[in-house]
Amino acid sequence: QVQLVESGGESVQAGGSLRISCVSSRFFFRDNCMGWFRQAAGKEREGVAALCPGQVRSFWYADSVTGRFSLSQDANKDTVYLQMNNLKPEDTATYYCAGTTSGHVPGPRMKEKDEYVYWGQGTQVTVSS
Repeated sequence: QVQLVESGGESVQAGGSLRISCVSSRFFFRDNCMGWFRQAAGKEREGVAALCPGQVRSFWYADSVTGRFSLSQDANKDTVYLQMNNLKPEDTATYYCAGTTSGHVPGPRMKEKDEYVYWGQGTQVTVSS
């Protein structure tokens, strides 16, 4: 059973930075694509960023976070980080880590919830103005 566990969410002020983490079952992120999604109160869950493994990893970022958020991975590839800079109140949401069952997802599909089978419980990020 694949487990994804998020951590690091907290309350920050606008303009601040935060790094949230997702720890996977051993080697899962080495072989499978992963994504970060977020869901604000009263809104649908939306894709934020995604990463697929490989000799040349592929990345995707939502337009709303491009230039502010970035993905990274630890050396053993069991943990993926989402570095969030210049946070805005509209970034307030519960952030979810998700994983696919494939090491490749076509670029346009990386943001689609139904590509992802495994989900974490979420970590809350609150940005105050």
